[in-house]
Amino acid sequence: MLEKLERICQVGIESIESAGNLDDLEAVRKELTGKKSSLQEVLKSLGGLETDIRKSVGMKSNEIKKNFAEKIKEREAEIVSSASFVEGEFDLTLPGIEVNPGSLHPITQMCYDLNDAFRSLGFELYSEDDISSEKYAFDNMNFAADHPARQSMDTYWIDGTENKSGAERLCLRPHLTGGSVRYLLEKGAPARFVYPGRVYRNENTDARHERAFFQYEALIVDKDISFSSGRVMIDAILEKVFGRKVRTRMREGFFPFTEPGYEIDMQCLVCNGKGCKVCNQSGWIEVMPGGVIHPNVLKAANLDPEIWTGFYTNIGLDRLVMMRYGVDDVRLFHSGDLRFLKQFK
Repeated sequence: MLEKLERICQVGIESIESAGNLDDLEAVRKELTGKKSSLQEVLKSLGGLETDIRKSVGMKSNEIKKNFAEKIKEREAEIVSSASFVEGEFDLTLPGIEVNPGSLHPITQMCYDLNDAFRSLGFELYSEDDISSEKYAFDNMNFAADHPARQSMDTYWIDGTENKSGAERLCLRPHLTGGSVRYLLEKGAPARFVYPGRVYRNENTDARHERAFFQYEALIVDKDISFSSGRVMIDAILEKVFGRKVRTRMREGFFPFTEPGYEIDMQCLVCNGKGCKVCNQSGWIEVMPGGVIHPNVLKAANLDPEIWTGFYTNIGLDRLVMMRYGVDDVRLFHSGDLRFLKQFK
């Protein structure tokens, strides 16, 4: 019986090695290990053998079966690696199919450019989920309980949580600033980081406004940060992004999470300051609010405002892209119209 098994093994290995394609190999596998195979017949006859012989024959049969499986797997890999990817005859004189390469969306490209610019200044890149909560979007940001931004006409609240409060009342993040406290709670201070992402506002759309748009926020927290250093950083970033100096101006602005707060405007590059529908005929366009981080926000991040300070700047990413390319309607970037997007390859 053992001699018969040796012959089965030898013939089986030769059949596996001679298989020229996957179909032939599958036929060999069925022939060697199927229900009607010679090896299976030997296993069926074990009951009529003596105990000692039965044990040795059974062990040998299982060894051969395992050997067949390994050899089949090896031969399959050889066939696949050497197979041609082209089946049948083909005409080499026919012209090829032109590749239609894709490209980065202009907002994505601007985001990458800003990442490079801020990383060169030692900033860390941070991100969080699009779904936030009342705690991080408003409570930690020093928003009053009756602030209009908390109302459904301004913020998209998640169904089923409208009767809850704090961390249990969920919303699509209305701004990125809430991520600052989350970061500071995780990593502490000093900190220097940026966090780009999409935000959601329940508002009417026009040439300068969208319901879902991109922001790019930067925050520095340290023990000795001057207000003027923020202005220098902003001018340096804009110069690096646009490749030339950009005229900017700073105006007083109120935000619950800053004290004091400011608005940074840049000269409208669509009309070069002459006035157009993008800048509302003023020659200037608001691109980034910000200011010194409010003491209550520092307290929410478990930081002592007597020791730590810092400042925010929040870049309107969509508007910055409008300035770069001279686009006069922000809605075009979110339209999915390839005729428009292909211009930025």
